[in-house]
Amino acid sequence: MDILVQQLINGAVLGSIYALVALGYTMVYGILGLINFAHGEVVMIGAMVAIAVITMIGTASGVPAPALVLAGVVTAVAACVLLGALLERVAYRPLRDAPRLTALITAIGMSIVLQNLAMIVWGRNYIPFPPLLSNEPHAVLGATVTDTQIAIVVLTIALMGLLLLLVHRTRMGRAMRATAQSPELAALMGVNVDRVIMLAFMLGSGLAAIAGVMVAGYYGQAHYHMGFMLGLKAFTAAVLGGIGNLSGAMLGGVALGLIEALGAGYIGALTGGFLGSHYQDVFAFAVLILVLVFRPSGLLGERVAERA
Repeated sequence: MDILVQQLINGAVLGSIYALVALGYTMVYGILGLINFAHGEVVMIGAMVAIAVITMIGTASGVPAPALVLAGVVTAVAACVLLGALLERVAYRPLRDAPRLTALITAIGMSIVLQNLAMIVWGRNYIPFPPLLSNEPHAVLGATVTDTQIAIVVLTIALMGLLLLLVHRTRMGRAMRATAQSPELAALMGVNVDRVIMLAFMLGSGLAAIAGVMVAGYYGQAHYHMGFMLGLKAFTAAVLGGIGNLSGAMLGGVALGLIEALGAGYIGALTGGFLGSHYQDVFAFAVLILVLVFRPSGLLGERVAERA
């Protein structure tokens, strides 16, 4: 039982991060039908910027750890929001009427560009996250959970709730849902489609920045290549839940995290460690293949009227 609870805790934390990144994918896809494969690199940029700011401010004495982390998160969110707006305006808007394959290739190209720019700025080596977050363990049914893990799950739930309120209870949210259904009709009703699309990119990029800080703080390091695999897994989570569906992205992220944790824990134990944590990526993409074969619309499907 203690092993099961521990794997469930690990899966919930990992799934929360996947869900937060998957929301960026599903928001953009819900409006444009575009898979923004550069989204994982936005996560990486957020982590790198946060570490740089925390390290720079940390040289000043007397600054408390929570203030350092908050400064890093705020700066990372601001940088990634601007990056998301720049990507939409420069890379994607000129290709909005082009074939989808063109925009997809552009997204992959922007992913490679951002990776190489990060490598030039921050180097090839892993960058340690300053030891500011509390990792004090707490016993739960024979398992352990740290303050950092609790903070990741609680913050993710709060951000998801705020995003749902924005989409379903505000004027801008109605404009986003109208644009998702029909950009042409939304424009006829007075909706500024360009502004709505840019807002979707900016919101998704802001969430990606927070996810990047979570990943760097949880694992204690960041790397210029960290966004590639994380982005692929978040895309898998979005497909698993039903891409274009916000609730589906959340469900898919948590489900994928649990699948990885339980697969690495139990299947690894049954195979004597042969299929352990080093093969957890296999479980994620095996799930993607099964979903695409047996339920291409995902667990919740794509609800056009609610996608954003």
